[in-house]
Order: sequence, then structure tokens, then C-alpha cells
Amino acid sequence: MEEIVVQDTKSELNKLNAKDLFFKYVSFLPLFIISVALALFVAYIYLRYATPVYQSTGALIIEDDSKKPSSGNDKFDQVLTQSGTKNIQNEIEVLKSKPLMQRVVSGLNLNYSYYAKGKIKEMNVYKSAPFTVEAFQLKDSSLPFNLIINFISANTFHVDGGSTPITFGQVFKNAYGVFCLNKQGDASAGAQYRVSYSNTYQVASELVNSIIVAPKTQGTNTILLTLESTNTQLAADVINQLMNEYADYTLEQKNITNKQSKAFIDGRLRVVSHEIDSINTVRLNYMREHNIVDAEAQGANYFNKLTAADQVTNEQRVRLDIAQSISGYLSDKQNSYTPVPSALSLADATLANMIAAYNVAQMERKALLDGGTPRGNVLIRQKEDQIEKLRQNILESLRNVKNSIVTTIQHAESEGSIVQSKIRALPAQMQVLENIKRQQASKLALYNFLMEKREESELAIAANISNSKILDLAIANAIPIKPNRRTVQLLAIVIGLLLPALFIFILEMLNDKVTTRYDIERITQATILGEIGHSYSDSPLVAINGNRSVVAEQFRIIRSNLEYVLNHINKPVILVTSSFSGEGKSFVSTNLGSVMALAGKKTIILEFDIRKPKLLSHLGMPKKPGVINYLLGKAELKDLVIPVPDTDNLFVLPCGPVPPNPSEMLLDEKITDLFSYLKQNFDTVIIDTAPVGMVSDAMTLSKFADASLYIVRQGRTFKRQIGLIDEYYQSGKLPRISIVLNDVKLRAGYGYYGYGYGYGYGYGSSYFQEDAPAPTLMQEWFGWMGFSKNGKKKRKKTTI
Repeated sequence: MEEIVVQDTKSELNKLNAKDLFFKYVSFLPLFIISVALALFVAYIYLRYATPVYQSTGALIIEDDSKKPSSGNDKFDQVLTQSGTKNIQNEIEVLKSKPLMQRVVSGLNLNYSYYAKGKIKEMNVYKSAPFTVEAFQLKDSSLPFNLIINFISANTFHVDGGSTPITFGQVFKNAYGVFCLNKQGDASAGAQYRVSYSNTYQVASELVNSIIVAPKTQGTNTILLTLESTNTQLAADVINQLMNEYADYTLEQKNITNKQSKAFIDGRLRVVSHEIDSINTVRLNYMREHNIVDAEAQGANYFNKLTAADQVTNEQRVRLDIAQSISGYLSDKQNSYTPVPSALSLADATLANMIAAYNVAQMERKALLDGGTPRGNVLIRQKEDQIEKLRQNILESLRNVKNSIVTTIQHAESEGSIVQSKIRALPAQMQVLENIKRQQASKLALYNFLMEKREESELAIAANISNSKILDLAIANAIPIKPNRRTVQLLAIVIGLLLPALFIFILEMLNDKVTTRYDIERITQATILGEIGHSYSDSPLVAINGNRSVVAEQFRIIRSNLEYVLNHINKPVILVTSSFSGEGKSFVSTNLGSVMALAGKKTIILEFDIRKPKLLSHLGMPKKPGVINYLLGKAELKDLVIPVPDTDNLFVLPCGPVPPNPSEMLLDEKITDLFSYLKQNFDTVIIDTAPVGMVSDAMTLSKFADASLYIVRQGRTFKRQIGLIDEYYQSGKLPRISIVLNDVKLRAGYGYYGYGYGYGYGYGSSYFQEDAPAPTLMQEWFGWMGFSKNGKKKRKKTTI
């Protein structure tokens, strides 16, 4: 049963705490309203003068050449299609590389930025400025600078605050170089512009840091490019130009191998053409010298065989020449990281695949470097190791191919030697002429082969297209993404609510004074007998006959609650004490005595705060002999009791003169006789004693008391003093201790005081303010922080 009671009590305290919090924050409603209004005003100023930020987005598709269908052995399809798989992440790095962005900056001439200056902010006027800057000479193109243009009229202006007027098209010189302004539109007099210059690398770096390049979805080849800028047209132009530059870049990379092949073939064609011309000259000269017009077809069969053998030899020599050329090309250290001309063929599928893989590895390495990957990166080192391994494999394969070709040539030459031995019988002139023809045919075959390869390279260059395709062009979005009006306003409201809440929370954390019943109840289990509101009356006695004020009713409630504490004790002695001076002991003692007297009980109040007696002065009565005189044997008790004027059944026993040894005086045996006399002659005895937290007087007198009232004053008693009350309560040092919460006000954040008539435990309504003067509207608004409408701290007249 005891556990159930404790749980119910804790539950009630939690509910009470929730109410405290509710009334605390509701009472600060004016502060919340003012804070939210100020926050919304700041938000309005921010939205009014913040520079808007716009966003543009473009979409790009990266096609994978390795997934294109092949027509098998179609020679032209093999020439026009390059193998290799596109890595989307590598392409993203290329799109975000500074070299590619520098091409964008150069293409759009973004080295110069144009801003229109206003009274508070400046706007980016890209493509809408009434002029453009043309630089004839820059003193240092790597250093940024600004030009301030102030228009005097539509066609004249000052530069950097100079006094000399300048017109459009007029060349002027300053500390940064030689310039002129070209007119692009109409400028108004008084307009001011700022032109900012940065070198290409700086502008490209800023754009690279601002642009976002990412796949549209995981596993797709569609890439989204997003850029935020203070000018919507600038963002769209940069994205579109970047997509175009990327297409050109990829096409240039694809044509590198074909262009190298074409250059190699052109060089070989020049050499072979010269050799053919030399052979033709020798043949014509020989025929003229020997008057040969038409050689007889002697030994046609032998010559056909010899021709066939020579043809095999020539074809193999061409292959040997190509193999030696590729081997020499790979062995040259200058060509370590350049693709091998792939237009030449040795009709060896394994070697062709190895050369294709070698070229793909070279292109991937170059793409990583162009994407900004440093040379010492592990990806670059892995790619270089792959290239070197492929190069060694190709060289080994070439050695095998050359050995095979040499064997074939030796076999063909052997057959040709047999045929030649039979031709020796022919006339010598015919032999010479046929030899010349054979050499001529061999060179012509090589020439035709090289011409075919040259045409294939030309076709490959002409037929190449970019691997990228623009899916969506970026458009100039007229709606800014920053600042977001609704988000800023919502944030302002949240901040406007949080700041006062934080302010109230900090005040509560820093407050070490008792402000609510809950501050007491959460520290001690001692009963709170009642609450006494703040008195606005000029009279020290509030609880008098005919007074139905709130404070008077609260004292009547305390009188009723005392019946349960005293449990029908006849002629009780009530001890009134507190933690320290100024908490309202005398005020509570006199008014408690008054309500007891109103109930028909003959009541006496003892002024036992013999160190600082102020009960008589509180009641407006003159000083008279009292307890000290009795203890010194200089007066009789019956002569010391004084009736309180205009109050029936209420009497006072003064302190008398302040003794030099008050603690020892209270140990006198006559104190026992004093209380025996008082209990015989009075129905209720109230002891107004010294603060128990400062001296031991109350502890000394507690043995004569039936109940103790511990006075706690709102906003004055420290919370740590409640621990002292709990100690007295637990140890029983003070008899039947109860707490009276005094001077409770309707302060912001602390709810209402009093019990009221049907208004709830510990909370009431505006009914309890009937003693106070009606506040004005300004006082109601400024009262939450304890200030009057003139800004001065309120000083409420009260009698405690």
C-alpha cells in the first residue's frame, strides 16, 4: 500500500511539472511573439537582399564501343570500329578535369565577369552588360584584378575613379594593361559596374569545384551535369559548352591512333614512290640503250614461276618490313606511351589483338592523366605495368613472326634460284629486262598495299564519331534554388521560437531560488500547508473581520489545514520559523494569529526573535517590556501581554530589550513556566522565532511546540535551503513540520498561486488578482519580464 501511495505521489508531481512547463512558456507569450516577429523581419531583409542562386542541369549519354555489333570479317567494319570499354567513373573524372574546363572558359570567354553594382548588393550581368572588355595587353595575365566602370552618360564613363571621361571604343591604359570597352547595349547615366578578371586556370578551378557530375542512376551510362551560379544563363552555357567540349575531346582521342598510322604510311609511300621512279628510269634507259621495243615471250613458263616466287618473296618482305617497323617503333623509348599504328596488318590475329589491347591501355592511361590523376597514382602505375607487359609480349610475337617470314622468303628464293638457272640460257638482254620488271612489280605491289592502308586510315578518321551524345541541354532556369523563401521563413519561425525557449531554459537553470511548489515537493516530502499570495494591502493585518481578499482566504485555508496537522490538539503551540531573515515570519505569524482569533480562539503571538525583534514594529505598536524582562525577574507575565488594537481575541507578548546572550536566555527554567502560563490562559500560542537556518533559538523552543510552520518565500529562499527542511522533517528535530509558501506572485513562467475555489490544486485563475490594481494593456505586455511600461523595474508595495 505504501508503494502505491509513493507511485501516485510521483505521478502527481510529474503532472504538476508538466503544468509548470506549460504555464512557464505560455506566460512568456509576448517574448515569443516579439522574437518570431524579429526573426521574420530578419528573414525578410535576408530574402530581400540575398543574391539568388540558380541551378542548371544537362544530361549526357556515354556510349560503349565494345557493345556495338560487329559484322564478322567485314574489313571496313574492322577499320571503322575501335575496341575498348568505357569506364563511367573515368569519364566523370575527365568531365571534371581542369584541362577540359579550361577549354570551356576559353570558348565562352569567362576570364572576365561582369557585375552591376547596387546600393546594397551587386548582380552578375553575364551577357546582359551594356559593354564588353577587350584587352590589348595585360601587364601580368596570371594576376586577378577589378575594373570599376562609372557611367557619366550613355556613351561616356570613368574607369577606377579616374577623372578623364572615356568613350566606347577608346583605348585606355591603367596599372593592369591596355583595354577598351565595346558597346553591347544601352547604359544609363550613374550606373556602376565591376569587371573582374581571373586567369583561365583560376576560373576553371572555381567551376570544377562548383560543378557536380554524377551518374543518373547506378549502372547507367547517363551522366547528369549540375552547376549552381548567381546567373542562370551562365550556368546553362557552361554545362552545354562542357558537353560539347567533351564530345570534341573524345573524338580527338579516338583519332590519335588513325592519324599516327596515316603519318607513318605517308612517309613510307614517299620512299616507295621514289624507288619505283628510280626503277622505271633504269628500265627506260636500258631499253633505249639496247633498242628494245617488245621482248619476246621466251621462257614464259619459267618467268611465270619466277614471278610467282618473286611475288611470294615481295609479300613476305613487305610483312618483314612492317614487322621491323613496328618492332623499331616499340623499341624506341620516345614511343613508350603512344599507341602503335594499327592500320598496318601482318595477318596475324594474335598479334593484332595484342596491338589493339596495347593501344587501348595507352588510351586509358592518357584518359586518367587528362582527368587529373597524378603520375605517381597507383592506377597510373598499374596501367604502365600493363603497357610494358603488352609491349614485351608484342616484341616477342614480332620476333616469332619475323623468323617465320625469313623462313618463307628463304624457301621462295630457293625456288627462284632454280628457275633462274633455267632462264640463264635466255639472251642476257632479256634477263636484265625481266629482272627490272620483277623489281618494278615488287615495288608496285608494296605501293598499292600502302595506298590501300592510307585510304583505310582516311576512312576511319572521317567515319569516327564521339562516344557521347547530349540527351538534355541545360536551360536557363528562372526560379532560384537559393534562398528558398518558404524554408527561410520556416527557419526564422523555428529560430524565433527556439531562442526564447533557450532563454527561458537558461534562466531556469541559473535560477537557484524557489519559484514553484514543485521546487519544494521534488526535494522534500514535508507537507506544504498552503500558499500565501503577494499582498498589495497597506495594512500588516490582512486576515481581519470582513476582509474577503485572496490573501485573507489563503490564511483561512491554512487555518483549516492546521486542524489536520494538529489532530485536535487542545490549546496548540505553533512554532513559526524560516531559513533566514526576510522570508515573512512576522507577516505569517500575525495574520495566522488573526485568523485564529477570528475563529473565536484566544490567541497570543510571542515575539521570540529576541535577536532582531520586529513584531511590534510590524503591527505599528510601540516597544514595551516583554519576555526578557520576565526572564530577568523584572516583570510579571500578566503585565506583559498586550492586546492588538482593533482585533478581538488577539494578543502579543513582546520581546522587550535585546539581551547580550540570547541563546543562554532561552535555556532559563522560567521558559517552561512561561509556556505553562500561556497554555492555561490562551487557546492558541504562536511563537515568532528566529530563523532556524541561522541560529539555534527555534531548536531550543521546539520542545514546547506542537507543530512547526517553516516559511519559504518565493524568489528569495534558496533551493538548497529546502534540503535543510527535509533534514528536519526526516530527523524530527522540529515537531510536525509543515511548509508555507509565502509571497507567491503571478510571475511569468511560474503559473498561478493559491488553491482557489474550484481552480485546482496549487493553481488558480485571475480571480486571485483582485487585490492588485487592474493593469493597463502596456503593463500586461511588459509585465511578463517584471518591468513597467516606462522600462523601470516594478517596485510593488507590500507588507511581509
